[in-house]
Amino acid sequence: MRAKSSLSIVMHIQFRRYLQALVFVAIYVAIDGLTYMHPMHGLNITPWNPPPALGLVLWLRYGRIAALPWFGAILVSELLIRHMPVPLLFNVALSAFMVIGYGSIAELLRIRLGRSEVLHDQRNLLSWLFIIVTATLVTSCLYIAMVSLAGLIPAQEWAIAFARFWVGDCVGIIVTMPFFWMFSERLGRERLKKALSSWGTLGYGLLGIAMLWLAFGFSDSGNFKYFYLLFLPVVWAAARQGLAGAAIAAFVLPTGVIVAAQWVNLVSITMFELQMLGAVLAFVGFFIGVVVDEKQRVSMELQQTLRLAAAGEMAAALAHELNQPLSALSAYGSASEELLAKGETGALLHDTIRRMVVESHRAADVVRRLRDFFRTGATRLERISLVELIDGATASFSVKAAQRSIDLMIDQLPDRTLLVDRLQIEVVLRNLLSNAFDAVCECPVNNRQIHISAYIDDANWLRIRIEDSGPGLTAAMAERLFEAFHSSKTSGLGLGLPISRAIVEAHGGNLLAKVIGHGLFEVVLPVEGKPEDAS
Repeated sequence: MRAKSSLSIVMHIQFRRYLQALVFVAIYVAIDGLTYMHPMHGLNITPWNPPPALGLVLWLRYGRIAALPWFGAILVSELLIRHMPVPLLFNVALSAFMVIGYGSIAELLRIRLGRSEVLHDQRNLLSWLFIIVTATLVTSCLYIAMVSLAGLIPAQEWAIAFARFWVGDCVGIIVTMPFFWMFSERLGRERLKKALSSWGTLGYGLLGIAMLWLAFGFSDSGNFKYFYLLFLPVVWAAARQGLAGAAIAAFVLPTGVIVAAQWVNLVSITMFELQMLGAVLAFVGFFIGVVVDEKQRVSMELQQTLRLAAAGEMAAALAHELNQPLSALSAYGSASEELLAKGETGALLHDTIRRMVVESHRAADVVRRLRDFFRTGATRLERISLVELIDGATASFSVKAAQRSIDLMIDQLPDRTLLVDRLQIEVVLRNLLSNAFDAVCECPVNNRQIHISAYIDDANWLRIRIEDSGPGLTAAMAERLFEAFHSSKTSGLGLGLPISRAIVEAHGGNLLAKVIGHGLFEVVLPVEGKPEDAS
């Protein structure tokens, strides 16, 4: 039974491979037929030849086994599209040469780019472009030499045939290969589907049609003066949708350029000019799309890094929060044991157990908040007095101040209640205090002071000031102070202050650093009403 099952799986896999090969041949021949225009001497020397891009993608996906369906696709195209313009054996030799030549290009791409996306970043983009341009140059030279030696091209037309074949294949691959590559993988198809279903695609599609009309239908005597307008839809697509939008625009718009030029019969424009326009349009779109995708990846990675760093900063505050309920649980548990040992089963024992349940819920709430922060960065606002907030943030620094001979002073604070996430604001205050401790430790022992004060300004903002007797900030330091990964400490990651400012801004406030000759930071928070902008 198991042998039959294994055989059926193998047969299913083989059938699927044969079906994929047939689908590839059918698509290859269809694209070849649609783009077979202005052939030279009936050969596959055209100004626009995208089918090799499809073969390159198949080879990159499945390796050298792709040579067989690719060879079959070329022979079928020669039979159905070009009706065998050369003897059969010579046609077979030319087809085999094309498979070997372009298969070599695919192997070069595989070696240089590995298994990453073809246009994963700017370096891959430039490497891909260089390989396509140079390798198609060599392949085209050898192909034209073969057909010339066979007497299929007059000697005086060799250079023209070579230029047309090379540029046609090169441009066809550059313009269409990224689209075929994305379409060949699941994630790529999802990106293309998302882009195509966007209203933005309809917008730049209509813009593309309008620009084609302006460039070809509105030009005086076919001078093609307004070609630069065609860059607008490509730039729009790439800037809004990254590589997916660029691949769609680059696949459709250059095709529209060639069709439009043929439709209006612009004899003043050489085919080479149209080819170069299509290639440049595609490359500009791909470059912008790759940059946009890179920026999005870096932004997502930075957000994740900042979130993990912020979670690390919050760990101390959460540990402090958990310490109290866990200590209470331990005390109530010991009390319950003593009560049971004394035979107490009445109201006193029930009250102790109830208190244990309350403290366990409190501990669970702290853990839940940590989990929610890891998942979504969510905050939980609660009402807390300013005095309680400052006391909670400074509690762990009192012993440290005595050990380092630091005079930690706290002024009388305004009697105000804030609506904040206490854990997050405590993280901010602790980070600022930690920086202040590091700064004053560079001072003489008799001049180590940290001063905490707060007041309500005229615009009804609460300003918490943490001032120290350290050397303070220079103007140059202040300019980059809140940049991520920029730190003046050899052991610092440069994330504390950016995270702190992000937390305060999420509460509707601001974190300010003053350049006044010594250390001074201000945490600006709203207290009630709608205060004016913090500055």
